[in-house]
Amino acid sequence: MKKLAMASVAVMAAAAAFPAYAAGISDDIVKIGILNDQSGVYADFGGKWSYEAAKMAVEDFGGTVLDKKIEVITADHQNKPDVAANIARQWYDEDKVDAIMELTTSSVALAVQGISKEKKKIDIVTGAATTALTGDQCSPYGFHWAYDTHALAVGTGGALVENGGDTWYFLTADYAFGYSLEEQTSKFVTDNGGKVLGSVRHPLSSTDFSSFLLQAQASGAKVIGLADAGLDTANAIKQASEFGIVQGGQRLAALLFTLSEVHGLGAEAAQGLSLTEGFYWDRNDESREFGKRFHDRTGRMPNMIQAGTYSAVLQYLKAIKKVGTDETEAVSKALHEMPVNDVFAHNGKVGANGRMIYDMYLMEVKKPSEMKGDWDYYNVLATVPGDKAFIKPSESGCALAQ
Repeated sequence: MKKLAMASVAVMAAAAAFPAYAAGISDDIVKIGILNDQSGVYADFGGKWSYEAAKMAVEDFGGTVLDKKIEVITADHQNKPDVAANIARQWYDEDKVDAIMELTTSSVALAVQGISKEKKKIDIVTGAATTALTGDQCSPYGFHWAYDTHALAVGTGGALVENGGDTWYFLTADYAFGYSLEEQTSKFVTDNGGKVLGSVRHPLSSTDFSSFLLQAQASGAKVIGLADAGLDTANAIKQASEFGIVQGGQRLAALLFTLSEVHGLGAEAAQGLSLTEGFYWDRNDESREFGKRFHDRTGRMPNMIQAGTYSAVLQYLKAIKKVGTDETEAVSKALHEMPVNDVFAHNGKVGANGRMIYDMYLMEVKKPSEMKGDWDYYNVLATVPGDKAFIKPSESGCALAQ
């Protein structure tokens, strides 16, 4: 009897340590929503190509999880938080979506993460930049998977100074994202012994950067930092090429720019550009194989947003399989515990604040004469270790990580 009683205590202790979750798949289907910009300035940044990456992940996983169908749906949030919020609520309440991913644009991502927290649903952000997602607005069900402003600042700011770019002048988008990117990059420039010579702010969706570029050129700074994104960055680079700024010895540093935008510009205009990404298709055999398959179905190579979306979907499905249910608490716990090993990240780890930590890369766009074929755009200048690229969870301001 004594042994039986002890065994009962052990069973109860185990039950307390591992909460009981409802086994199996709710609604007999796992439904994932890819919500992003598909018609505006970030349409190439993630867009319908992230949707294709998500479908690739489902196909590579086998199409089912725990013997239940996996479905991926998508919508365009038009870079409007209210539109995104309405879609998210409909997806959760009426369409029985289990998780929302991608979420380009920081204001959108924050809005949807708030709703996901309220509804106790998982969101995994690959397209937005703000560190607030895993900082003071973190969520037990929210994850930030690809890049953030801190990683871009460390990669392009700190690492570029170490490579000789020790004086900077900023062209900054005149809204919160641009200010944050300039501020964080300036910190890493000065922390690494560099100097910021000045900055100028431009309106969102500018078409004429000539006066801003002339100020930057006149500053004599070795690096002109573009603290903007999308078409603003592309237009600034095009006009910088017309002014011969790179040919004159100054470097352009795009603080948020990806392979998709480089391809849109072409190597002639983008040559010499420095930028940071968390993925490049031509780094190893595994990434080349993935890139070829992605190219076969889309006609383009993936950037870090699209490859990151593939990774996020795949890891989410792995977590469901591991815990035997799509119940949010159980899957969230598994996502925090499981290492990330796939084509996107090797030995990635998820902090208590939901930030996935992995290595980033400082890139330089090749000259056209150096390219060996289509999409052969980058030389990798430096690897930025994940623990350096991202804020330590304990220092992020997230209450979950204290």
